[in-house]
Amino acid sequence: MATTTKTAQQQGIQTSSNQEVSTFIGELFSFNNALKLFHWHITGPGSYAQHIALDQALETVGEVLDRITETTYAHQGEVNITIPATSTPQDIVKYTTDFYNYIESHRDLFPEDYQQSILDDYQEAIQQLLYRLIRLK
Repeated sequence: MATTTKTAQQQGIQTSSNQEVSTFIGELFSFNNALKLFHWHITGPGSYAQHIALDQALETVGEVLDRITETTYAHQGEVNITIPATSTPQDIVKYTTDFYNYIESHRDLFPEDYQQSILDDYQEAIQQLLYRLIRLK
């Protein structure tokens, strides 16, 4: 049986990647929480439909967040996730669109095809939410 030892440089890259992935997962969690905060504050015309659209999105993104987090632990080992402070978004469409782009710009943190597929599911849920929010205005 052969044993492979990582060089200090390789270990540093792994640590950096784990820190970036930890930050990314914390941001996903914060985004989910921001959707819930907005969900609780919806009022006015069309609010019930928006409320239901957000409920549906929250169910999907919650499940996907769990999948990406668990597969990250399986793939990379221990990660130290910190969830940033979260506030209620003022413009939910802009906030959601910006977050979609945030995910797109961080795909390189997840090199495996199955991880990319999970991110696809997250972005699909965001696209469905955007479609419903824009149509329900």
